[in-house]
Amino acid sequence: MKRNFLKISALLLAVSLASCKYQKNNTIDQNDVRTGDEYVYGVHPDSAARQTKIRYTAKPELEQRTTAIREKLFGAATAETTAPAAAVAAPAAADSAATK
Repeated sequence: MKRNFLKISALLLAVSLASCKYQKNNTIDQNDVRTGDEYVYGVHPDSAARQTKIRYTAKPELEQRTTAIREKLFGAATAETTAPAAAVAAPAAADSAATK
């Protein structure tokens, strides 16, 4: 028993020491071809990029298409899947109180 404990302890120690260097050498230095590009990085490192400020007009037909794809993949929506989380949790609490 003591011998197995020592073997397992030694193995865990070796793994924990090896994990300290995990992913340190799995990097590559690359030149950033977009260094200083305001469109990608914004005017300042703390500012939002210009590309994130673009707003598109809503297209209701895309919402219908999304709903059709979701129904095809996951089945038709039910009251349980479309109800807010608080409304679903409230009956469960009432049910558990009634069974006591």
